[in-house]
Amino acid sequence: MAYYLAFDAGTGSGRAVLFDESGAEISASSQEWWHATDARYPGSMDFDTAGNWAALARCCREVIATSGVDPKDIKAVSATAMREAFVLHDQTGTEIWACANVDARASDEVRALKTSHPDLERDIYNRSGQTYALGALPRLIWLRKHMPDVLERAQSLTMLSDWVLYRLSGALSSEPSNAGTTGLIGLADRAPLRDVLNLMDLPESLFPRAASTGEVIGEVHAAAAKDTGLAPGTLVVAGGGDCQTGALGLGVVNEGDCAVMGGTFWQQVVNVPLSLTDPTMNLRINPHVVPDLNQAEAISFFTGAVMRWFRDAFGQGKSYSELEAASKSVPPGAFGIIPVFSDVMRYGEWFHAAPSLLNLSIDPERSGPDAIFRALQENAAIVAHRNLEAVFDLTGRRPDRIIFAGGASKSAHWAQILADVTGLTVATPRVKEATAQGCAAAAATGAGLFASLREAGNAWSQIEAEFTPNSDLNALYADASIRWAKAYVAQRDLVTANVTTSMWQAPGT
Repeated sequence: MAYYLAFDAGTGSGRAVLFDESGAEISASSQEWWHATDARYPGSMDFDTAGNWAALARCCREVIATSGVDPKDIKAVSATAMREAFVLHDQTGTEIWACANVDARASDEVRALKTSHPDLERDIYNRSGQTYALGALPRLIWLRKHMPDVLERAQSLTMLSDWVLYRLSGALSSEPSNAGTTGLIGLADRAPLRDVLNLMDLPESLFPRAASTGEVIGEVHAAAAKDTGLAPGTLVVAGGGDCQTGALGLGVVNEGDCAVMGGTFWQQVVNVPLSLTDPTMNLRINPHVVPDLNQAEAISFFTGAVMRWFRDAFGQGKSYSELEAASKSVPPGAFGIIPVFSDVMRYGEWFHAAPSLLNLSIDPERSGPDAIFRALQENAAIVAHRNLEAVFDLTGRRPDRIIFAGGASKSAHWAQILADVTGLTVATPRVKEATAQGCAAAAATGAGLFASLREAGNAWSQIEAEFTPNSDLNALYADASIRWAKAYVAQRDLVTANVTTSMWQAPGT
């Protein structure tokens, strides 16, 4: 039996997951991590390359030990990661600086760019699908001002997925689905925007050689083998951004296919043609790992983190499953409670209201933990629905179903709520951790098991359950959605008026 291993450098944890040649998960190990703020720089979120590589290596060793698989039978490895986060390397390849995905230190630089080059962000968006919100350009300009020695020494920029592969093989590479989230890679040709790099006096060679998902870039070298327990010479294959490899793992590989991936962030994606752009700049457009497609994407912020906060702060020691079981007695609509956490996607002017719970009752049965838990689950579905409707309006296409994956999809109750809110059939996959499975599918493609990524995605994706929407709840959830949207406008206004503090806002917003 041949095996394929995926590394996943996520927002809240690092993971290693092993799959067999049928796409079945054999073993997994994860380790939570946190990204430190540099007290000197508000909004900063550093990425610890040394410590986090050690965590990933430990996960890999544990997977090999618990699975009992001979490392020589692991034919290929690949990596996926949170997008937007990147690492800078000097001329020897050594990491000299790294940041996590929602690092927001470059607010002043964003404002300065918008003043000095008022049309540049729109131009970058039209070509890359990205704004300054999470892009690399403001961060690089920030480095020029605050850490000029770092930028002067920087010879290469890798995304975290590419960085993991560098640690394994010593080969620097740039894979477009993740590198595209820098805002410095074109959607049409998946090549660096050299005119923008030149305009900002950044080297054209900043991005290493391009490598497509599923392409072999090297082999595991001796030092990495010692760290991870992998066999020296194991094939190292280009992976991709977490959302895009997740789509691959779900078999979301054709135009019009749609998925919701529920983790710390909830991502709603629809596959679109290479020519599509959004004139409103509300949605982001990313390269898919499948080379002839892009993805229109909306993001719900901190959805999973909000559930964890509620569990830890108000759950009285109960697990998620216990809280959900108790919430099932609460009627749909959750007594009108209006959670205010993530907004819908507003990529061009991206900030969220202060975390709040509105329209509570002083009746403990109508606003206790059970009711609030259900309200939070319903709210996640409402925000996802409104985001998806924006994509459907843009594309002019509406799918027959939504594929729901990630940790949240382990809850059949939440999947049914998503179906009821959206009015679409919701399908959940056999393998819930689709991001790692898609990454392993890329590794398997590189090793020759599949002729193409599309073939790999179709072969490994399997639907476990489907949830049909209850049409009797259409009016109730439509009303709840409208009330939430009106309430959210008022809560955003409080942030703008400096009365409350945004849960998160993009640099320069």
